[in-house]
Amino acid sequence: MSQAQTPTAQTTGGFGKFRSFFWPIHNHELKKLLPMFFMFFFISFVYSALRNVKDALVVTAPGSGAEALLFLKVFWVIPAAMVLMIIYAKLSNVLSKERLFYTTVFIFLVFFAVFALVLYPAHSHLHPTEFANYLQSTLPQGFAGFISTIRNWTFSLFYVFAELWGSFILSLCFWGFANDITKVTEAKRFYALFGLGANFALYVAGDVVRFVNSLAPEAAPEIDPWQVPLNYLTIVSIAAGFIIMIIYRWITRNVLTDPRFYDKAEQIKAKKDKPKMSLKESFKFLAQSRYVLCIAILVLSYNIIINLIEVTWKQQVGLEFPVKADYSNFMGSYQKILAVTTIFMMLFLSSNLLRRFGWAFTAYITPVVLLITGIGFFSFIIFKDQLTPFVTVVLGTTPLWVAVLFGTIQNVMSKASKYSLFDPTKEMAYIPLDQESKVKGKAAIDTVGARLGKAGGSGIQLVLISMFGSLAAVTPQIGVIMVLIIFGWLWGIKQLDKNEFEAIEKKDEKKA
Repeated sequence: MSQAQTPTAQTTGGFGKFRSFFWPIHNHELKKLLPMFFMFFFISFVYSALRNVKDALVVTAPGSGAEALLFLKVFWVIPAAMVLMIIYAKLSNVLSKERLFYTTVFIFLVFFAVFALVLYPAHSHLHPTEFANYLQSTLPQGFAGFISTIRNWTFSLFYVFAELWGSFILSLCFWGFANDITKVTEAKRFYALFGLGANFALYVAGDVVRFVNSLAPEAAPEIDPWQVPLNYLTIVSIAAGFIIMIIYRWITRNVLTDPRFYDKAEQIKAKKDKPKMSLKESFKFLAQSRYVLCIAILVLSYNIIINLIEVTWKQQVGLEFPVKADYSNFMGSYQKILAVTTIFMMLFLSSNLLRRFGWAFTAYITPVVLLITGIGFFSFIIFKDQLTPFVTVVLGTTPLWVAVLFGTIQNVMSKASKYSLFDPTKEMAYIPLDQESKVKGKAAIDTVGARLGKAGGSGIQLVLISMFGSLAAVTPQIGVIMVLIIFGWLWGIKQLDKNEFEAIEKKDEKKA
């Protein structure tokens, strides 16, 4: 190990080797860390719990299926996000940051309460079943998913609000607040712990979902058993929402008045505003920087692929668990497994792989994992009929259950790899850039890579469904597209690795 790599008081923050790795926090900083940790925990908990509910409602609804998720993401979530963003911008002009935070959280909590108490109990009367049947009889088969979003419009609305909780409360409200009040030296140590908190919330949410589903009574046919767990989850989510607001108020009254943690003048001087780039400006910047374009390819590839695979998997889960409570129960178990796997990889693999094998090796792991597990999953779906005798006789189960199991393993491994390996290596790829390219590059990638990636995966499937009729019919084509995109992803990593070493070598030459 060279002198430059030798740990110093500066790199360890005054902690011992063990503590600097697992708990690089000073005792007096707990006053700030713990409230922020628990705020992030409860926001993530609500998002994880509601994610189970929204998928269960849509996928198992009458006349619906996993295809509806594609139309919801493109034709419901994106327009709703634009409308809510306009409302948020208008409110930001007339409300203080503190009141804006409370108002935004409160709007979501009010909707969840109205849905559980009013919209869901009356959904059979509110849903336009006859109109949807008419559309079904007149429009091509490829429109079935879109028609189901109209047929079950109250469920679609709940899906939108549950999805946007992550965008507005988690990304906009929490991270905006955290970036405003956190120093750079604190962020390097605090933010990783927030990530662990999110995965603990994922685990707890899985247990809570399974518990409230067990409270559903063996009801008579005229009683909807899903109403009971829905009511409990709504109560828990609203309670968590009020805890979030209480913690926020406590921080503003007790932490932001403590000069050890927050100097308003210093924060304003130190932080630079992130440029807001239009789609045209983002493409222009990416075209000018081959290096940043390669980072965008990584982000775009992941978001497209995870969307392609996840929707197909959820279709299989919906077929295996057509009852809402059973579907939600299964997704709760999946979340627990994902949380444990991610926490393990974060603690024991992420930093160790980076230190021992370097950036490129670690960056290649996520696409390779997606390639291997994705091929296994799609292969089983495509050749399910040929494998049926082996599955039923040798394994003693159904092909559908094996498909669900394959998909679950694939989703757990891909998302755990994303959180623990993909995200750190993606952020490290910005290091060789100059400051201006870092700032503009992240803005462009957030616009092109992340947003177009999420919409692109749904768009690809919608085009294929319009051509071939159903999600099940386009599985082979989706598998081929997934493989091609992953090879593009691997090419992007190779280019970044080459350019990164060139940049580092130049820096070393200057130092020498």
